[in-house]
Order: sequence, then structure tokens, then C-alpha cells
Amino acid sequence: MEVLGIDVGFGFTKVSNGRQSNIFQSVIGEPVDIQFKTNFGNNKFTDNLHVTIDKKSYFIGNYASKQSAVREFTLDQNRLVSDFVRILAITAAGIYAEDGITMNVVSGLPVAYLGHDNEAFAKTLQGEHMVEYHLPDGTVTRKRLNINSVQLMPQPLGSVFNILMDESGQIVNRDLAHQKIGVVDIGFKTTDFTVFDRMKYIERSSSTTDLGISRSFLAIAEKLKKESGVQLELYRLFDSVDSGHIKIKGKDYNIANLRDRVFEYAAREIVSSMDRLFADEWDMDYLVLTGGGSKALYEHIIPLVNMEILPFDSSNDLRFNNVMGYLKYGKNKWLKKPVKINPVPGKSDVDGDKERS
Repeated sequence: MEVLGIDVGFGFTKVSNGRQSNIFQSVIGEPVDIQFKTNFGNNKFTDNLHVTIDKKSYFIGNYASKQSAVREFTLDQNRLVSDFVRILAITAAGIYAEDGITMNVVSGLPVAYLGHDNEAFAKTLQGEHMVEYHLPDGTVTRKRLNINSVQLMPQPLGSVFNILMDESGQIVNRDLAHQKIGVVDIGFKTTDFTVFDRMKYIERSSSTTDLGISRSFLAIAEKLKKESGVQLELYRLFDSVDSGHIKIKGKDYNIANLRDRVFEYAAREIVSSMDRLFADEWDMDYLVLTGGGSKALYEHIIPLVNMEILPFDSSNDLRFNNVMGYLKYGKNKWLKKPVKINPVPGKSDVDGDKERS
């Protein structure tokens, strides 16, 4: 049996089996017939994703962004679950699929949407799926996926389990396991807040806001539209926001100062929401900042927070914090005698915990 951690985000889809990890943009496009291909440029597998799932073909991620005339990208939670999760998660899972191996998946949803969307999310993944990967050299790899169990949890808990557990799913950070931790998970569309008190999820202080990094991207895109006349897709801004420069129709735009201003404003909004949600949690030991947006906003958030923040390794890709925690929790749950950790009180596998091995 293979255990996977999968995180379908508004910005990126992340997947890991512990031996390998992959990430690609959460963009879906119609396939086009590319008449001429070369062996030059980027031939990385996840940057050239052309898949057929149950007889329907798609370009995925960077490939869709660059090649598809018709592209789909969403910041709507309902559309993400109904139209995107199945395609993106099955594409991710199929990367690691092998014939005859059952797959169990752990994933997450924003805190506010877990109760509403957990069944729909799980059911769209469970069962058997046929996936074909059309490789740049013209060959096709066919895989049959058998996804047996799907466990959902609030997204920020992935980062908690990533800190608490080792690669095999054993709890090794015993001190932290007996402390109270606040988590701020800054994603592309949403920012999630949660508290984990001595291994228990605290509902009263856990919530979701629409304060993700996409709001900052939207402000930058609107400013550039006024200056250049071009409406920029948000998912094409990642590299430019990071570098502070963008070229539009041959003209260079320096957006570093604008980026810093909107990031500072975003940090203030997030900390204000955190102070309100964590008002009753004055006895927290540590605060954890996680998610792809936390690295971008870290230097703006630090001066505004009056509590100890667990340091993170800036060389690591923080977008993987949750998915690695999902994977570790899955290994704890399915690959050894599980420690009793229920990420959401009263919730278990939607399929009734069919498998324990």
C-alpha cells in the first residue's frame, strides 16, 4: 500500500510519498496539437503535464499556462472542489501509482470548509481511475489508480504534524506535543488560523479568512493594468512578484516598492485577524507561520507579533509543510499501530476506516 499526502491549493497542487515530492500550478487547460517540439528548454516532467483521465484530456499547470488557448483557474472554493480537485489530485496521485498497489490519501481543506466539503472531496477521489501521461517524447504511460481511503483534516494541522512527527509518522517532538501551538497558514486564496493544545484541535479559535496572498497579487495586477493596459492573470505573476520586476509589451516595470507596500498591508490584516481569533488563547507557547505566503510576508509579520514564533528554515519550500504533515499523519494511521490523534473531533475516514494495516 502507498500512502500519499496531497494538497490541492488555489495556487499550487503539492504531492509527496516521502521519497519524492512534486508541485505544479493549479491551472487546467484544453490540450492543443503542438506541431513542433524540441529537446531544448525545460523538460521537467511536472512542467509538461498532459494527462488523460477517464478518457478526457487536459494540459495541467505550467503546460496549460503556456500552451492552452482555453485555461481555467479559480479562487472559488465551490468550483475548486467540484471542478478542479478530481483532475488535479488524480494527476498528482498518478505520478506515484504502480499497478496492483492500493493508495491511501491524506489531504486538507480550509478550516471553514472542512465540514461542508469533506465528503465531496473524498468521494471524488475514491475508487479506480485510468490515467494516461503523454510525455514530451511522444510516448504514453498508462496507469490504473486504486484509491481506497481518503482522510481529510484542517489544512494548518498538516504543518503541526510535520513538526511533531518524523518521516515514519512517529511522534518525536515530545516537548511540543505537550504545549499549546497557534498556527497561521497563509495560502494563495485563504489564510487559516488554528490552535492545537496538547495534541487536541481547538475549534473555537480555528477559522478561515480570504486574506491569502492573492489579494496582494490582485492589487499589483490592477496597478499594472492601469499603467500597461494589460489584464494580467494572477497565476503568471509568481516569478515577477518574487523578483520585483516584470516586462509587459517590451517595457520594464519595477514593482518591488508596490509589492512591499501591499505585503505590509496584508501582514497587518492577518495579524489583526489573528489577534481577534486567538484572544482567548493568551497561554499559547508558540506561533507557527506556514504556507507559501508566510515566506513572502514573514518580515512584515514579525514586528507585529508579541509571541515566540517557531523559526523555519528559509531554504525549505514552505508550500510543502502541510503536505508533508499529511503524509506523516497517514503513515502513523495506516503503516503502523496508530497513535490516537483525531484531527477533527468526531470525524474519521469518510469511508468508515475500511483499511487498517
